[in-house]
Amino acid sequence: MPIELNDASGYSGFAARVFAPRTESEVADIVREASAAGQFITICGARTGLTGGSVPKSGWAISLEHLKRIEIRSGYAICGAGLLLRELQTSAAGSRQFYPPDPTENSASIGGTIATNASGSRSFLHGDTRRHVRALRVVLASGEIIQLRRGERPPFELPVLRAPATTKNTAGYFLRPGMDYLDLFIGSEGTLGIVTEAELNLLPSPQSLFAGVVFFESDADALDAVDRWRAVSQLRMLEYLDAASLELLRPAFPEIPSSAKATLLIEREGDDWYPDAGIDASWFAAGPGDRERFRRFRHALPEAVNDLVRRRGLTKTGSDFAVPIARNREMLRFYRETLDREFPGQYVIFGHIGDAHLHVNLLPSSEAEWARAQELMIVFAKQAVELGGTVSAEHGLGKSKRHFLPIQFTGVEIQTMMEVKKCLDPQWILGPDTLFPCPGRS
Repeated sequence: MPIELNDASGYSGFAARVFAPRTESEVADIVREASAAGQFITICGARTGLTGGSVPKSGWAISLEHLKRIEIRSGYAICGAGLLLRELQTSAAGSRQFYPPDPTENSASIGGTIATNASGSRSFLHGDTRRHVRALRVVLASGEIIQLRRGERPPFELPVLRAPATTKNTAGYFLRPGMDYLDLFIGSEGTLGIVTEAELNLLPSPQSLFAGVVFFESDADALDAVDRWRAVSQLRMLEYLDAASLELLRPAFPEIPSSAKATLLIEREGDDWYPDAGIDASWFAAGPGDRERFRRFRHALPEAVNDLVRRRGLTKTGSDFAVPIARNREMLRFYRETLDREFPGQYVIFGHIGDAHLHVNLLPSSEAEWARAQELMIVFAKQAVELGGTVSAEHGLGKSKRHFLPIQFTGVEIQTMMEVKKCLDPQWILGPDTLFPCPGRS
């Protein structure tokens, strides 16, 4: 009997069988069996993704939930793919170190964050997952296990594709001049190989950390502050919430000032800087307890959006587009003008404004509105690319958003990616229908 699986967006599917191997060699055995039987394989872990990449539509699913090895060493950690991000964060903190990438959902698996090249709120200073991967162990579609270290080149010639002029990008395959072999698997969404273990950079925990939730009486004031604060040294977080986001949060956080129309969440490694703007009722951390409250405040918004959408029986409609920093205001203005006309009062905008990477979440209340929301996302994707941006900055495209890939890349460029996949997975068994339709299937 088919087994139903879904992810955090509500995207659902079925697998004929679900495996939960306890060792890397068991993963390889299952892959060899699938290859011999011509079975598709979808890799899943915590299934906190938002694009259906970890959700099978047919074939077999392999959950890596039991691959939870962790070793904390000076400057790095060795982690199994099924280890949760929060488990790594907690273990690293015990040695006065931290793992820089900070995706909103800390129950994500390490393998999942590598598959999507996740980044999160600290990306303004520390960048994406790719920057912090030192080594990988990967099971290929043949069942062969390979170990890759930073600095090792691919064993065959790879093509080169153009990159968007953004600070973050995870749309399609990473194909750059002189690239390391392991970079091909980071962000490939489980379509080229199965990451079973990773060696990841750890940094020393900051001796001091300044954090604040700075409220503004207008959006314009918040955007002016963003432009000034980008130059602040060691500022690692520069996040934005709009007025509608604050309204959605007020029931859970009644202490939000009534005059607040926009918010910037900030963290700086060091304590010798104080914001030059914001209203008097802004919040600043007096210690770890306040920083934890700010973390809950930041994470409560996407959780509230996801909950609202699920209660309406719909799947999430949210963007993951980013543009060059110089086009940040232009893209935000395009979002607002379009949505105030097409979806008034039914959207929130929040996210990584320091990287010109904002998440627009539409809140339709019917199937007809949901369909219109999907159309608007295509409009926004085209505008982001027109401005030199990307259709996916950190979540990947999976199955539910793979139709954005042709907006950013030409047909020739997409065929180039597919040829790379054929080289590593000639039977096309890994990650079926993620990023590209399987040959012979629409």
